[in-house]
Amino acid sequence: MSEVYATRRARLRDRCNASGSASALVTRPANVRYLTGAAPHGAALLLGATEDLLMYAAPAEPPPDTPSGTARPDDALRIHTLSAPGGDPAVAAAECAAAQGADSLAVEEHHLTVSRHRAIGSVAPHLRLADVAGAVEQLRVVKDEEEISCLRVGAEITDQALGELLESILVGRTERHLALELERRLVDHGADGPAFRTSVGTGPHSGRRRHRPTDRRVEEGDFLSVRLGATYHGYRCEIGRTFVIGTSPADWQIALYDLVFASQRAGREALVPGAAYRDVDRAARQVLDSAGYTEGLPGTTGHGVGLEIDEEPQLAPAAMGKLDACVPVTVEPGVHLPGRGGVRIDDTLVVRPEADGGPELLTITTKELLAL
Repeated sequence: MSEVYATRRARLRDRCNASGSASALVTRPANVRYLTGAAPHGAALLLGATEDLLMYAAPAEPPPDTPSGTARPDDALRIHTLSAPGGDPAVAAAECAAAQGADSLAVEEHHLTVSRHRAIGSVAPHLRLADVAGAVEQLRVVKDEEEISCLRVGAEITDQALGELLESILVGRTERHLALELERRLVDHGADGPAFRTSVGTGPHSGRRRHRPTDRRVEEGDFLSVRLGATYHGYRCEIGRTFVIGTSPADWQIALYDLVFASQRAGREALVPGAAYRDVDRAARQVLDSAGYTEGLPGTTGHGVGLEIDEEPQLAPAAMGKLDACVPVTVEPGVHLPGRGGVRIDDTLVVRPEADGGPELLTITTKELLAL
């Protein structure tokens, strides 16, 4: 893996050099991990003029979402731990850049606080600070097969946890209880932890985007919508499904489910290399628009996943750009009817060319409308 991380850092260095900066400072945790293999708490990565350096404060702590021992920095990278407690690795890294003779330093202005930016300027006043912007995030969009393998395992864990829950008795249990059980099952099956806060919505709460579980209990005739995901070796995936509690769904529930299912299928089928982000969104959105569900639709149909649960690209009406192969994304349309409930169907897929079978579906729990 050392060669992988070295290649990633070289690609970032090339971008910085092209914009006139010989050195770069990376502080966003997911970006540090992408370039080094680990992101100890508060770590900063310096791509220096003479050598690269990963710096963090003592004592080093594992990231809060990663169990100890599962992520280790690239062995080929020099690591420096600050001896003084309370020191800022980013400021110390900027001093090192100046000591290496750099005259400019590209920083992640979208991540640095104003006070941190000022502190860097004060310790290295002769350094010209430039903005690396979202260069690392753009490098992260296309995944290699090792990254996709981590997402695939995470999806398998997520499917397994959800499948086991569906085999249990649900009526009378609270949304909060079900969400906690799902998160426990994720860990039991080998996940680092949940990829995000698990959402369970019942009855009038079902289908709500990012609903936070309450003490409402599952009742006969409810829609039950679930959104969860596992983190595996730092990579995050998600799945969303909607079910009916009871022996048979009502006519309005069948009609609404079929509509959202058609929307989600249209979005999935639009995932081909070269497709515009906005066209994938349009494919899913127009199914719902044509049925009169224009108001209240989410701003995006889906988004990229990886070291973060919501990263580039964004599948949205105004999004610019086109899909490449080996880009994992979600397709997650939904409709919520206030006071009645709704439907969400959410999958994680990897964009693949038609010659390779088209989009690879990672989350395979059935999308049939099950009565539980």
